[in-house]
Amino acid sequence: MRLMYRLATLALALAMVGALGTLTVRPSMSEMERDERASSFAFETRALNSEPDGARTQREVAPDLEHFEGWISAVGAGAALLDLRGLDRSADVCLVDPRDDSVTLRNAPGSSADDYPVVELLPEGLPYDRTMAPMGCVPADLDEDGDLDLLVYYWGRSPVLFVNTAGPEATPAAESFTAHETVEPMQTWNTTALNIADLDGSGSLDVLVGNYFPDGARVLDPEAAGDSRMEMQQSMGLATNSGRNRILLTEPEGAADTPPVFTDASTALPEHVANAWTLAAGFQDLSGNGVPDLYLANDFGNDSFLVNRSTPGELRLEPLKGERDMVTPKSQVMANGSYKGMGVTYTYTDGADLPTIVVSNITTPYALHESNLAFVPDGDGADLLEGTVPYSESAEELGIARSGWAWDVKAADFDNDGTDELVQATGFLKGDRTRWPELQEIAMGNDQLLKYPQAWPRFSEGDDLSGHETNPFWVRGEDGRYTDLAAPLGIAEYDVTRAFAVGDVDGDGLLDMAVANQWQNSRMLLNRAPDADPAAILRLVRPGAAGDGALVAAVGASARVDAPGHPPQTEQLFPANGHVGVSDSIVHLAAPAGALPVTLSWRDGEGTRHTTDLVVEPGTHTILLEDDGTAVVR
Repeated sequence: MRLMYRLATLALALAMVGALGTLTVRPSMSEMERDERASSFAFETRALNSEPDGARTQREVAPDLEHFEGWISAVGAGAALLDLRGLDRSADVCLVDPRDDSVTLRNAPGSSADDYPVVELLPEGLPYDRTMAPMGCVPADLDEDGDLDLLVYYWGRSPVLFVNTAGPEATPAAESFTAHETVEPMQTWNTTALNIADLDGSGSLDVLVGNYFPDGARVLDPEAAGDSRMEMQQSMGLATNSGRNRILLTEPEGAADTPPVFTDASTALPEHVANAWTLAAGFQDLSGNGVPDLYLANDFGNDSFLVNRSTPGELRLEPLKGERDMVTPKSQVMANGSYKGMGVTYTYTDGADLPTIVVSNITTPYALHESNLAFVPDGDGADLLEGTVPYSESAEELGIARSGWAWDVKAADFDNDGTDELVQATGFLKGDRTRWPELQEIAMGNDQLLKYPQAWPRFSEGDDLSGHETNPFWVRGEDGRYTDLAAPLGIAEYDVTRAFAVGDVDGDGLLDMAVANQWQNSRMLLNRAPDADPAAILRLVRPGAAGDGALVAAVGASARVDAPGHPPQTEQLFPANGHVGVSDSIVHLAAPAGALPVTLSWRDGEGTRHTTDLVVEPGTHTILLEDDGTAVVR
């Protein structure tokens, strides 16, 4: 009898385990279903660059870091798409290649524009040596004279503004860009993220600088032995010992080719936000008060969410954290979790007033298997001004919780149906010797040891950490869940990718992508969607401070389509959102039913807010947002 009872109990336990296992199986679709859904998309791959002379696969680092220089060398590839020559398409690329630590401007493959010799941006006349390496490039017309300048940020020094002196339609040349400090005197910063927005509502762009290793630490200096600042994170989940994040307010001088006045307003950042190990930054006006709120994706600690209550000349950023309920794991509470924030993007679905906020994380199976995060709105933007976070986490329900060691993430509509797809950069260190056991050991160890470099295991050339993953191309189904269609689309390459830049390279109304890869060639993916509907691509510009007809991108402007017969759509123009990938300054709207009624909102150069309605036809248009509140299609 006792034996029978034990057998019955065992059978019941096995049945319960089986039932629970069935409930945890992720929904999947057949190969035929995947191919059918993928038939709406197609991409042509072009080489974006080639291997430079003397290409390296890792950097020289400080002596204390040499035994894990592979880890230290894992960032530095970045890309931006821009219209540098006034061709009404994303015909130019600013590319950062860690193999020779170069920042270059080049004609975008497939643009059909006249080619020109590759232009390298070097900070001539400023301190620059082998202990400094570029990490990213952000186009921004900071002197507001109508031509795009470029902000380049580095490990080893503070960012440099390359002022474009050639005019908005000139062919790029090295002598047309003059280098200027953003901080006087130059500082030793190790920057991994830089974003631009009008933070205080004054009408001019400001600069957020996200720093990583402690200020002053000469991470890439092989002669910096015994530097006490050369420390790693103090915790895998709660670290606050990085370099300080900075906010630089700008005020244009009103003269062409003259750098703006930079004013350090970093004291507006709370201490725990200023000292986070920041990898990505995302701006979006969520509360509706006309200034962008801020999501900081932080490695090794809580992400940060800041509600913006600023007025012109007075920067006021208030940190908010989500509240944990009975069914939410601690690590998935917005701005209070311990997962690693590596990238961030915003996507508006089904006509929602608030976007879903998607955050990349490390999700490698049988390794540091955390979760990507998808914060879905469950309240109103006005809740933020009342001190409440109107978001709950739903990545698993949406099917995007797991992808690999993920970095940049971008939301964009690649088939012109009014619904965004998601693309995600994955991979860390490519080699043939797995080092996951060693990484897991230190990740599970005592936090008190983490900050000491000598406690870290060896990671060097030939070692592998998530080096054979593919970049997901997430497509949303009618049930709201996403499916990765990279494989049937033929774009599931084993690249170690850091970032994407999105734009319309060839002017056909379809969004293309630059793919920035680490320690290997980068790619351009030209969109060849076979049966895509038309789209309206809007270049929103406003008068610039330099006068004489200068027009500058209206960064921070928003466009909304909410009319019968048209897919509901919302876009806010923040091209540098994410991790080291900068999209072109365009608003892309699906127009399957033809002419689109659009509501535009923006701030003029004096900080005054305006809203107006207009109708735009499919195609590419420059829309002048006048200071009197009118919008003119040019």
